[in-house]
Amino acid sequence: MRMRAARMHGYKRPLLIEEVPVPEPGPGEVLVRVRATGMCRSDFQLLDGYFSTELVFPYIPGHEIAGHVARMGADVPASGGLSEGDLVVVDPAWGDGTCRQCHEGNEQLCTGSGGWIGFGPPGGFAEYVTAPSRHLVRIDPSVDLKPEYLAPLVDAGLTPYRGMKKLRAAGRLGPGRTVIVSGIGGLGSYGVQYAGLLGSGATVVAFARSDGKLAVARQNGADHTVNTRGKTSDQVRAELAELTGRGEADAVLDCSGAPESLALNASLLACEGALVSVGLMGRRVELPLFPFVSGERSFSGSFWGNHNDLTEVLALAGEGRIEHTVTPVKLEDINDRLDALARGDVIGRQVVVFD
Repeated sequence: MRMRAARMHGYKRPLLIEEVPVPEPGPGEVLVRVRATGMCRSDFQLLDGYFSTELVFPYIPGHEIAGHVARMGADVPASGGLSEGDLVVVDPAWGDGTCRQCHEGNEQLCTGSGGWIGFGPPGGFAEYVTAPSRHLVRIDPSVDLKPEYLAPLVDAGLTPYRGMKKLRAAGRLGPGRTVIVSGIGGLGSYGVQYAGLLGSGATVVAFARSDGKLAVARQNGADHTVNTRGKTSDQVRAELAELTGRGEADAVLDCSGAPESLALNASLLACEGALVSVGLMGRRVELPLFPFVSGERSFSGSFWGNHNDLTEVLALAGEGRIEHTVTPVKLEDINDRLDALARGDVIGRQVVVFD
Protein backbone atom coordinates (compact mmCIF):
# COMPACT_ATOMS: atom_id res chain seq x y z
CA MET A 1 0.00 0.00 0.00
CA ARG A 2 1.34 3.41 -0.98
CA MET A 3 0.57 7.03 -0.17
CA ARG A 4 1.34 10.55 -1.35
CA ALA A 5 3.76 12.55 0.77
CA ALA A 6 5.56 15.90 0.55
CA ARG A 7 9.19 15.11 1.38
CA MET A 8 12.32 17.13 2.10
CA HIS A 9 15.45 16.10 0.20
CA GLY A 10 17.64 18.75 1.79
CA TYR A 11 17.54 22.21 3.30
CA LYS A 12 16.60 25.26 1.23
CA ARG A 13 15.00 23.02 -1.38
CA PRO A 14 11.32 22.65 -2.28
CA LEU A 15 9.34 19.69 -1.05
CA LEU A 16 8.78 16.91 -3.57
CA ILE A 17 5.38 15.21 -3.86
CA GLU A 18 6.13 11.50 -4.07
CA GLU A 19 4.47 8.12 -3.67
CA VAL A 20 5.98 6.13 -0.82
CA PRO A 21 5.00 3.06 1.22
CA VAL A 22 2.45 3.58 3.99
CA PRO A 23 4.31 3.23 7.31
CA GLU A 24 3.68 0.23 9.54
CA PRO A 25 2.64 1.00 13.13
CA GLY A 26 4.84 -0.47 15.84
CA PRO A 27 3.38 -2.54 18.70
CA GLY A 28 2.36 0.52 20.75
CA GLU A 29 1.61 2.77 17.80
CA VAL A 30 -1.41 3.73 15.74
CA LEU A 31 -1.60 4.29 12.01
CA VAL A 32 -3.55 7.49 11.37
CA ARG A 33 -5.16 8.31 8.06
CA VAL A 34 -4.40 12.01 7.86
CA ARG A 35 -7.33 14.22 6.95
CA ALA A 36 -5.77 17.63 7.64
CA THR A 37 -2.34 19.04 8.50
CA GLY A 38 -1.81 22.67 9.42
CA MET A 39 0.94 24.73 7.81
CA CYS A 40 3.09 26.63 10.29
CA ARG A 41 5.82 29.19 9.71
CA SER A 42 8.10 26.80 11.57
CA ASP A 43 7.58 24.32 8.71
CA PHE A 44 9.15 26.87 6.37
CA GLN A 45 11.87 27.54 8.94
CA LEU A 46 12.61 23.81 9.14
CA LEU A 47 13.12 23.71 5.38
CA ASP A 48 15.21 26.86 5.56
CA GLY A 49 17.59 25.42 8.16
CA TYR A 50 16.54 27.69 11.05
CA PHE A 51 16.48 24.85 13.58
CA SER A 52 19.44 22.73 14.64
CA THR A 53 17.42 19.55 14.09
CA GLU A 54 19.39 16.81 12.38
CA LEU A 55 17.12 15.08 9.88
CA VAL A 56 17.62 11.98 7.79
CA PHE A 57 16.54 12.75 4.21
CA PRO A 58 14.17 12.21 2.55
CA TYR A 59 11.97 13.47 5.39
CA ILE A 60 8.25 14.23 5.82
CA PRO A 61 7.52 17.38 7.90
CA GLY A 62 4.18 18.61 9.26
CA HIS A 63 3.21 18.72 12.96
CA GLU A 64 -0.43 19.89 13.17
CA ILE A 65 -2.28 16.66 12.43
CA ALA A 66 -5.87 15.49 12.60
CA GLY A 67 -7.20 12.28 11.11
CA HIS A 68 -8.85 8.92 11.68
CA VAL A 69 -7.48 5.78 13.29
CA ALA A 70 -6.73 3.37 10.44
CA ARG A 71 -5.01 0.53 12.26
CA MET A 72 -3.63 -0.15 15.73
CA GLY A 73 -0.48 -1.93 16.80
CA ALA A 74 -0.68 -5.20 18.69
CA ASP A 75 0.19 -3.70 22.08
CA VAL A 76 -2.04 -0.63 22.04
CA PRO A 77 -3.87 -0.82 25.40
CA ALA A 78 -7.65 -1.03 25.41
CA SER A 79 -7.60 1.45 28.28
CA GLY A 80 -6.65 4.14 25.75
CA GLY A 81 -10.20 4.02 24.43
CA LEU A 82 -9.18 4.07 20.77
CA SER A 83 -10.99 2.24 17.98
CA GLU A 84 -10.57 2.11 14.24
CA GLY A 85 -12.36 5.03 12.62
CA ASP A 86 -12.02 7.37 15.61
CA LEU A 87 -11.30 11.01 14.84
CA VAL A 88 -8.09 12.01 16.63
CA VAL A 89 -5.51 14.75 16.84
CA VAL A 90 -1.83 14.05 17.39
CA ASP A 91 -0.31 15.64 20.49
CA PRO A 92 2.96 16.71 18.85
CA ALA A 93 5.32 16.77 21.87
CA TRP A 94 6.82 13.33 22.44
CA GLY A 95 8.89 13.38 25.62
CA ASP A 96 11.00 10.43 26.69
CA GLY A 97 9.18 10.26 30.04
CA THR A 98 12.38 10.25 32.11
CA CYS A 99 13.42 13.88 32.62
CA ARG A 100 12.10 16.34 35.20
CA GLN A 101 10.10 18.25 32.59
CA CYS A 102 8.34 15.08 31.43
CA HIS A 103 7.57 14.13 35.03
CA GLU A 104 6.02 17.57 35.48
CA GLY A 105 3.79 16.90 32.47
CA ASN A 106 5.67 19.27 30.16
CA GLU A 107 6.81 16.80 27.52
CA GLN A 108 7.17 19.63 25.01
CA LEU A 109 10.16 20.78 27.11
CA CYS A 110 11.79 17.34 27.32
CA THR A 111 15.52 17.64 28.05
CA GLY A 112 16.11 13.96 27.41
CA SER A 113 15.77 12.11 24.14
CA GLY A 114 12.24 13.25 23.32
CA GLY A 115 11.21 15.15 20.21
CA TRP A 116 8.36 16.60 18.22
CA ILE A 117 6.54 15.01 15.34
CA GLY A 118 7.37 16.82 12.11
CA PHE A 119 10.80 17.80 13.46
CA GLY A 120 12.21 14.30 14.01
CA PRO A 121 9.60 11.56 13.77
CA PRO A 122 8.02 11.75 10.28
CA GLY A 123 5.12 14.18 10.14
CA GLY A 124 1.76 14.79 8.59
CA PHE A 125 2.37 16.18 5.10
CA ALA A 126 1.36 12.71 3.96
CA GLU A 127 -1.78 10.63 3.68
CA TYR A 128 -0.80 8.43 6.62
CA VAL A 129 1.35 8.81 9.72
CA THR A 130 2.17 6.66 12.74
CA ALA A 131 2.14 7.91 16.33
CA PRO A 132 2.37 6.35 19.81
CA SER A 133 -1.15 5.67 21.03
CA ARG A 134 -0.67 7.75 24.18
CA HIS A 135 -0.04 10.83 22.04
CA LEU A 136 -3.41 10.66 20.33
CA VAL A 137 -6.39 12.59 21.66
CA ARG A 138 -9.74 11.13 20.67
CA ILE A 139 -12.39 13.64 19.62
CA ASP A 140 -15.84 12.95 20.98
CA PRO A 141 -18.11 12.13 18.02
CA SER A 142 -20.78 14.44 19.44
CA VAL A 143 -18.44 17.40 18.85
CA ASP A 144 -19.04 18.92 15.43
CA LEU A 145 -15.48 19.89 14.50
CA LYS A 146 -13.97 19.21 11.09
CA PRO A 147 -10.37 17.95 10.81
CA GLU A 148 -9.26 21.17 9.10
CA TYR A 149 -10.32 23.10 12.20
CA LEU A 150 -8.90 20.58 14.65
CA ALA A 151 -5.42 20.29 13.14
CA PRO A 152 -4.27 23.89 13.81
CA LEU A 153 -5.34 23.62 17.44
CA VAL A 154 -2.34 21.42 18.31
CA ASP A 155 0.06 24.34 17.70
CA ALA A 156 -1.49 27.58 16.40
CA GLY A 157 -4.32 27.18 18.89
CA LEU A 158 -2.23 25.63 21.66
CA THR A 159 0.87 27.83 21.80
CA PRO A 160 -0.81 31.20 22.46
CA TYR A 161 -3.15 29.54 24.97
CA ARG A 162 -0.23 28.50 27.16
CA GLY A 163 1.34 31.94 26.75
CA MET A 164 -1.86 33.67 27.85
CA LYS A 165 -2.12 31.33 30.84
CA LYS A 166 1.36 32.49 31.87
CA LEU A 167 0.25 36.12 31.75
CA ARG A 168 -2.80 35.26 33.81
CA ALA A 169 -0.70 33.37 36.36
CA ALA A 170 1.61 36.39 36.63
CA GLY A 171 -1.40 38.50 37.71
CA ARG A 172 -1.15 40.86 34.74
CA LEU A 173 -4.70 40.42 33.46
CA GLY A 174 -7.98 41.73 34.83
CA PRO A 175 -10.19 44.83 34.96
CA GLY A 176 -8.42 48.11 34.31
CA ARG A 177 -5.48 46.37 32.65
CA THR A 178 -4.42 46.30 29.01
CA VAL A 179 -3.17 43.22 27.18
CA ILE A 180 -1.59 43.46 23.74
CA VAL A 181 -1.56 40.53 21.33
CA SER A 182 1.14 41.32 18.81
CA GLY A 183 1.34 39.57 15.44
CA ILE A 184 -2.06 38.44 14.16
CA GLY A 185 -1.03 35.45 12.10
CA GLY A 186 -1.81 31.81 12.71
CA LEU A 187 -1.06 32.10 16.43
CA GLY A 188 -2.24 35.64 17.05
CA SER A 189 -5.70 35.08 15.60
CA TYR A 190 -6.23 32.57 18.41
CA GLY A 191 -4.27 34.64 20.94
CA VAL A 192 -6.74 37.52 20.69
CA GLN A 193 -9.54 35.14 21.56
CA TYR A 194 -7.68 33.77 24.58
CA ALA A 195 -7.07 37.31 25.79
CA GLY A 196 -10.83 37.71 25.91
CA LEU A 197 -11.52 34.26 27.37
CA LEU A 198 -8.81 34.39 30.06
CA GLY A 199 -8.38 38.14 30.48
CA SER A 200 -10.99 38.65 33.23
CA GLY A 201 -12.09 41.94 31.72
CA ALA A 202 -8.75 43.27 30.51
CA THR A 203 -8.81 45.56 27.47
CA VAL A 204 -7.54 43.62 24.45
CA VAL A 205 -5.48 45.43 21.82
CA ALA A 206 -4.19 43.71 18.67
CA PHE A 207 -1.00 44.81 16.89
CA ALA A 208 -0.23 43.85 13.29
CA ARG A 209 1.30 45.28 10.13
CA SER A 210 -1.69 44.41 7.92
CA ASP A 211 -5.22 45.83 7.94
CA GLY A 212 -6.54 42.46 6.76
CA LYS A 213 -5.06 40.70 9.78
CA LEU A 214 -6.38 43.40 12.10
CA ALA A 215 -9.85 42.89 10.66
CA VAL A 216 -9.61 39.23 11.76
CA ALA A 217 -8.51 40.39 15.21
CA ARG A 218 -11.61 42.58 15.51
CA GLN A 219 -13.81 39.69 14.41
CA ASN A 220 -12.14 37.57 17.09
CA GLY A 221 -12.91 40.01 19.87
CA ALA A 222 -10.14 42.62 20.02
CA ASP A 223 -11.38 45.84 21.65
CA HIS A 224 -8.90 47.94 19.66
CA THR A 225 -6.37 47.44 16.87
CA VAL A 226 -3.19 49.24 15.86
CA ASN A 227 -1.40 48.93 12.52
CA THR A 228 2.25 49.27 13.56
CA ARG A 229 3.75 49.30 10.07
CA GLY A 230 6.20 52.16 9.66
CA LYS A 231 5.43 53.68 13.07
CA THR A 232 7.86 54.59 15.84
CA SER A 233 7.32 53.43 19.39
CA ASP A 234 6.30 57.00 20.34
CA GLN A 235 3.66 57.03 17.60
CA VAL A 236 2.31 53.66 18.68
CA ARG A 237 2.30 54.77 22.31
CA ALA A 238 0.30 57.88 21.40
CA GLU A 239 -2.22 55.81 19.41
CA LEU A 240 -2.53 53.33 22.27
CA ALA A 241 -3.18 56.18 24.70
CA GLU A 242 -5.87 57.61 22.44
CA LEU A 243 -7.60 54.23 22.23
CA THR A 244 -7.34 53.08 25.83
CA GLY A 245 -6.48 56.14 27.89
CA ARG A 246 -3.04 54.70 28.63
CA GLY A 247 0.08 54.59 26.49
CA GLU A 248 1.31 51.37 28.02
CA ALA A 249 0.32 47.75 28.54
CA ASP A 250 0.34 45.46 31.55
CA ALA A 251 0.73 42.30 29.48
CA VAL A 252 1.95 41.48 25.98
CA LEU A 253 1.72 38.20 24.10
CA ASP A 254 4.17 38.47 21.20
CA CYS A 255 3.21 35.96 18.52
CA SER A 256 5.85 36.89 15.95
CA GLY A 257 9.19 36.94 17.77
CA ALA A 258 10.56 39.45 15.27
CA PRO A 259 13.26 41.69 16.81
CA GLU A 260 11.43 44.91 15.92
CA SER A 261 8.19 43.57 17.39
CA LEU A 262 9.84 42.55 20.66
CA ALA A 263 11.61 45.91 20.94
CA LEU A 264 8.37 47.82 20.37
CA ASN A 265 6.40 45.74 22.84
CA ALA A 266 9.10 45.98 25.49
CA SER A 267 9.05 49.77 25.19
CA LEU A 268 5.30 49.82 25.93
CA LEU A 269 5.37 47.69 29.08
CA ALA A 270 3.97 49.34 32.20
CA CYS A 271 5.69 49.05 35.57
CA GLU A 272 5.55 45.37 36.62
CA GLY A 273 4.38 44.49 33.12
CA ALA A 274 5.02 41.07 31.59
CA LEU A 275 6.03 40.22 28.03
CA VAL A 276 5.64 36.61 26.90
CA SER A 277 7.04 35.59 23.52
CA VAL A 278 5.73 32.57 21.63
CA GLY A 279 6.96 33.56 18.15
CA LEU A 280 10.25 32.51 16.55
CA MET A 281 10.92 34.85 13.66
CA GLY A 282 14.18 36.18 15.10
CA ARG A 283 17.22 34.64 16.77
CA ARG A 284 18.08 37.09 19.55
CA VAL A 285 16.26 39.27 22.07
CA GLU A 286 17.67 42.63 23.18
CA LEU A 287 15.89 44.39 26.05
CA PRO A 288 16.68 47.65 27.88
CA LEU A 289 18.19 46.51 31.16
CA PHE A 290 17.49 49.41 33.53
CA PRO A 291 13.75 49.78 32.69
CA PHE A 292 13.26 46.05 33.17
CA VAL A 293 15.13 45.97 36.49
CA SER A 294 13.87 49.24 37.96
CA GLY A 295 10.26 48.65 36.90
CA GLU A 296 10.31 44.93 37.71
CA ARG A 297 9.17 44.16 34.20
CA SER A 298 9.59 40.60 33.01
CA PHE A 299 10.26 38.72 29.80
CA SER A 300 9.71 35.01 29.31
CA GLY A 301 9.38 32.50 26.56
CA SER A 302 6.50 30.07 26.28
CA PHE A 303 6.91 26.96 24.15
CA TRP A 304 4.05 25.05 22.59
CA GLY A 305 1.87 23.46 25.32
CA ASN A 306 1.47 20.28 27.32
CA HIS A 307 -1.18 17.58 27.12
CA ASN A 308 -3.48 19.27 29.63
CA ASP A 309 -3.20 22.59 27.77
CA LEU A 310 -4.21 20.78 24.57
CA THR A 311 -7.24 19.12 26.14
CA GLU A 312 -8.36 22.50 27.51
CA VAL A 313 -8.09 24.07 24.04
CA LEU A 314 -10.02 21.18 22.49
CA ALA A 315 -12.71 21.57 25.16
CA LEU A 316 -13.08 25.27 24.36
CA ALA A 317 -13.34 24.44 20.66
CA GLY A 318 -15.87 21.71 21.37
CA GLU A 319 -18.02 24.25 23.21
CA GLY A 320 -17.95 26.53 20.17
CA ARG A 321 -15.92 29.20 21.98
CA ILE A 322 -13.10 29.40 19.42
CA GLU A 323 -13.37 30.95 15.96
CA HIS A 324 -11.23 29.55 13.15
CA THR A 325 -9.68 31.37 10.21
CA VAL A 326 -8.64 28.50 7.96
CA THR A 327 -7.72 28.28 4.28
CA PRO A 328 -7.77 24.74 2.80
CA VAL A 329 -4.72 23.86 0.68
CA LYS A 330 -4.03 20.99 -1.72
CA LEU A 331 -0.88 18.96 -1.15
CA GLU A 332 0.39 19.75 -4.64
CA ASP A 333 0.30 23.48 -3.84
CA ILE A 334 2.31 23.16 -0.65
CA ASN A 335 5.50 24.87 -1.88
CA ASP A 336 3.68 27.96 -3.13
CA ARG A 337 1.80 28.20 0.15
CA LEU A 338 5.00 27.82 2.21
CA ASP A 339 6.46 30.72 0.24
CA ALA A 340 3.38 32.77 1.10
CA LEU A 341 3.95 31.96 4.76
CA ALA A 342 7.53 33.15 4.52
CA ARG A 343 6.36 36.46 3.01
CA GLY A 344 3.77 36.96 5.75
CA ASP A 345 0.93 36.94 3.22
CA VAL A 346 -1.25 34.42 5.06
CA ILE A 347 -4.22 35.45 7.19
CA GLY A 348 -5.06 32.81 9.79
CA ARG A 349 -3.94 29.24 9.14
CA GLN A 350 -3.44 27.32 5.92
CA VAL A 351 -4.31 23.64 6.24
CA VAL A 352 -3.44 20.84 3.83
CA VAL A 353 -6.65 18.85 3.41
CA PHE A 354 -6.60 15.25 2.16
CA ASP A 355 -9.61 13.69 0.44
